[in-house]
Amino acid sequence: MSLRSDLVQAIADARDRVRASGALPIDADAELPEIGLEHPANPANGDWASNVAMKLAPLARAAPMQIATAIVDAFEPPSFISDVAVAPPGFLNFRVDAGAAAASLQSILEAGAGYGRDVRTDVGRIDVEFVSANPTGPLHIGNARGAFVGDVLSRVLGAAGHNVTREYYFNDFGGQVRALGASVRAIRTGSPMPDDGYRGDYVREMAASVPDEVARASDAAEGDEDADWILGRWASEVQRSGIEASLAALGVEFDVWKNESSLHDDGWVQRAVDRLRAAGHVYESEGATWFRSTTFGDDRDRVIYRSNGQPTYFAADLGYVLEKFSREFDELVYVWGENHHGAVARLRNAAGAMGFDPDAVRIVLYSWVRLVRDGEAVSMSKRSGEFIGLDDLVAEVGVDPVRWFFSSRAFTSGVDFDLELAKRQSSENPVYYVQYAYARCSSILRNAAEQSVSPDSASAGDLLRHPAEQELLRVLLDFPDVVARAAQRRETHDVPRYCYELATNFSAFYRDCKVITEDAALSGARLALTDATRSVLANGLDLLGISAPETM
Repeated sequence: MSLRSDLVQAIADARDRVRASGALPIDADAELPEIGLEHPANPANGDWASNVAMKLAPLARAAPMQIATAIVDAFEPPSFISDVAVAPPGFLNFRVDAGAAAASLQSILEAGAGYGRDVRTDVGRIDVEFVSANPTGPLHIGNARGAFVGDVLSRVLGAAGHNVTREYYFNDFGGQVRALGASVRAIRTGSPMPDDGYRGDYVREMAASVPDEVARASDAAEGDEDADWILGRWASEVQRSGIEASLAALGVEFDVWKNESSLHDDGWVQRAVDRLRAAGHVYESEGATWFRSTTFGDDRDRVIYRSNGQPTYFAADLGYVLEKFSREFDELVYVWGENHHGAVARLRNAAGAMGFDPDAVRIVLYSWVRLVRDGEAVSMSKRSGEFIGLDDLVAEVGVDPVRWFFSSRAFTSGVDFDLELAKRQSSENPVYYVQYAYARCSSILRNAAEQSVSPDSASAGDLLRHPAEQELLRVLLDFPDVVARAAQRRETHDVPRYCYELATNFSAFYRDCKVITEDAALSGARLALTDATRSVLANGLDLLGISAPETM
């Protein structure tokens, strides 16, 4: 059930009928604009409003009011629409039938945990690779945002019906691992810390706990670099185990853990290079191997193998794209920090050069996170050791507030994480406010059961006509569209926004409408509305990975 999608289709059908009649002289090959449909800011204008006529005006070379009127004349309203009107400068305003909205309660209750799920028909197999922090230190709140972006996006895509694989990519092949080992060795031997070393307390803890066999192998190594690699690989495995434990404690799970080294060891990098070379996109120059990325609009060609024969990070990226597509995914989603912006085009270009659809490689970039304590930003740097670990943050404020605050902004918007607000147990704290609404629904239903009063939606279509009831119903009916649009846009911040809106409307309903009254039928209908609200709040919180407490 999706009111928005059904209404959009009805508008599109009316538009097409008008166009076919010749009343809209739009060229046959013209690309028609998307039909916009939103809730008006002023409820007096209706429940839905569309600006389709204004978008069509340039193509039809006609006035928006004229187009809107023609569409209304050809409009065949779905059963849940009671009225449609034209308003200047060309809006189409729709009103949902009050009885039909109330009657929808039964279907929401019957769907239960399935309400809002499997809302798309064009489903596919999607790989979502996220977090992928280098195993050179514990997760801090910067790279932790990628964990929640990827986790909630995976949950939403799964709810929309897609087959989702969650994947973590460990860089165990690069210079950071050597630098981590050099840092451990410097502390063990009392030698100067290298310029690119890591200085956190966690490095000192590792230096004090190096296993005897690793220490002997490092001490016996030929040269400092070999010793650094031995210690670095051991230390990175220690950090990797810690990262996995931290993510598991947050309820962030992965189906696949992939090492960069495996892409080289298993031949995926070489196969990708061979594929590009066969297509004419690889050449040798100055002893190095290059990808001819300027062919695809890049400002310069990119090195795959350096003149010393060592592969670049880009080489592993090539092998990874080929390895992922070999698993027959329809789409590859990469969740990266915004500092990787420059790599987006070259990765998509390389996929296209290997014969894959570049649009099937989607990069989600998330912006910075700043932790604020007492009005002051806290510095974060693995190398300096001045950072707030994710485990420390969760220990201080709890999992649910962390998930909410990381999920409540668009990926491309920065996040100021206010510690004091996150710990506050009041309506000022949005996650507390939403969870409290769920707990209140649960309390009302428990109290009703004690009085032998049960939810009953049988008469809801006739009885639930109060404005607060109708507004709450409208929000409940929005949920499938919120999930569908979040999945389509690969952007999930509307889910917490929706949960907060639903909690707000339930609070207004609870304030204005006594739930258990002397009227048994009305009590049953309002309890059904409360039960539906409770169910949908639980579904929304589940998409965010946030608990739904029965009592608070």
